[in-house]
Amino acid sequence: MTKVILIDDDDDLRLSLAQGLELEGYDVQDHADPTDALECVTRRFEGVVVSDIRMPGMGGIDVLKAVLAIDAALPVILITGHGDVPLAVEAMREGAYDFIEKPFSSQRLASVVRRGLDARRLALENRSLREHLESVSSVEERLVGRTPAMRHLRAEIAALADNDADVLVRGDTGTGKEVVARALHDSGSRASGHFVAINCGALPAEIIESELFGHEAGAFTGAKSTRIGKIEHANGGTVFLDEIESMPLDLQVKLLRVIEQRAVEPLGSNKLKPLDVRFVAASKADLAKESQAGRFRADLYYRLNVVSLLIPSLRERREDIPLLFHHLAREARARYRRDIPPMTPTLEAELMAYDWPGNVRELRNVADRWVLGLWRGLASKPTHDVDVRSEGVSLSEHLAIYEKAVIEAELARNNGRMKPTYETLGLSRKGLYDKIRRLGIATRPEADSDDV
Repeated sequence: MTKVILIDDDDDLRLSLAQGLELEGYDVQDHADPTDALECVTRRFEGVVVSDIRMPGMGGIDVLKAVLAIDAALPVILITGHGDVPLAVEAMREGAYDFIEKPFSSQRLASVVRRGLDARRLALENRSLREHLESVSSVEERLVGRTPAMRHLRAEIAALADNDADVLVRGDTGTGKEVVARALHDSGSRASGHFVAINCGALPAEIIESELFGHEAGAFTGAKSTRIGKIEHANGGTVFLDEIESMPLDLQVKLLRVIEQRAVEPLGSNKLKPLDVRFVAASKADLAKESQAGRFRADLYYRLNVVSLLIPSLRERREDIPLLFHHLAREARARYRRDIPPMTPTLEAELMAYDWPGNVRELRNVADRWVLGLWRGLASKPTHDVDVRSEGVSLSEHLAIYEKAVIEAELARNNGRMKPTYETLGLSRKGLYDKIRRLGIATRPEADSDDV
C-alpha cells in the first residue's frame, strides 16, 4: 500500500514533492486540479491524499471535506504556509490526519505519509473484517471450528433456530454457552425480540423474585411503582438462564410453573400475564446427577431438557485451537487497532500442548495479549504434553494432528492462499498439496489461482 494522491497548483513544487515521494518508493498521482484528483478517490482507495491548503477555487479545506464525505477513514495531509497553521489546526479538528508546515524536507513528508498509509491499511483491514463477519453465517462465525463436534453443534443450532423448543446447553466454564444461546436467538424467528440473559448465581436472594417476575406497586416495602420482570421483558424473544444449577430450590418451583404455563404472575398481583418466550438454560454441572442428589428439582430438569446441546471443551477439539486463535486475534486487532504479530513455532507449540482449563475464554485472553504485544507465555506449564500414551492414539496420529493444525492456521492467516503458505512453511508447492490431501484439509476452490 504505497499510493499517494498529491494536489498542488504550484507546478514546480508539485513536481518536486512527487519526485521526492517516488524516490522513497511511493506510487504518486499528482494533480493541479483538485476536481480531477477527487475522481480518483473511492472508499477502497489504498492510500492517502496530500493537498496544499491554499489553492484558487477549491482549497485544501474543501478537498478535506470532499474526501471525508467519500470515506471518513481516508487520511488527508495538508501542506501549509506559516500563516496557515491556525487554519490547519482547525482542519485537524474537522478530521484532517496531519499537516506539514513549509518549508519541509522530503524525508519529513515521507514520514508523515508512511504513518498515514499505516493508518489507512489498518482501517481497510478492519472494514474488510466487518464485511466478512456480515457475509458469513452468524452461527459459523460465532462458533469457529472444523472438528466433527463443532460441525454437529452448528447443525443442531440451525435445526433448532426456528422452533420454540426449550433448550438445555451443557459445557464447561468458558466454552461459550451464552454464545450458543445467542446464536439460537439471532438465527431464528425470535431475532427481532429481546434476548434477556439472567445469571441465576449472581442475583441477590432478596430481590431475585422481583427481578425475574416483576412486581406491582406496594407489593413489598420499597416497591413504589410497578416493575416489569426480566422474563416478561423477553416477551417475543428468548430468556437465557445461565448457571441454572445455582437457583434456589424454592424459586425453581415458581420458575417451573412459569415455563409450563407460559405465563408470569408478578409479585403483588393475582393476574397471570401470558408469555411468548423461549427458555434456554445453561449449566456447567450435570443436572441429572444434581437432581438425583436433591440439589436440583428433577421436574424442572426434565422440563428444561427438551433438547440438550453439549459444547465440547477446547482440549476435546484441540485441532481447532490454531484456527480459533487466529479468529480471536483478528477480533482483537479490530478492537485495539493493532497489527497481528506473526505466529511463532513456540507459540503454536504452547497453544497445542496446553490443556485450557478456561477454554475459549482463556484462549481469547491469550489472543488479546498476543496482539497487544504483552505475550509472556502461558501462566502455567502445559498439562497436555502431547500424551502419546493415550489409549488408542499413536505418536504418528498425534504428529498428524499437530501438523494439520499448523497448516490450517497458516492457511487462515493467508486467507486460503497457497503460495505464501508453502513459502512460509518452507515447503514446495507439491509438498503442501500432498499434505493437504493426506491430512484432509479443506481449501478454497479458487486456491490454485494464487500460484498461477
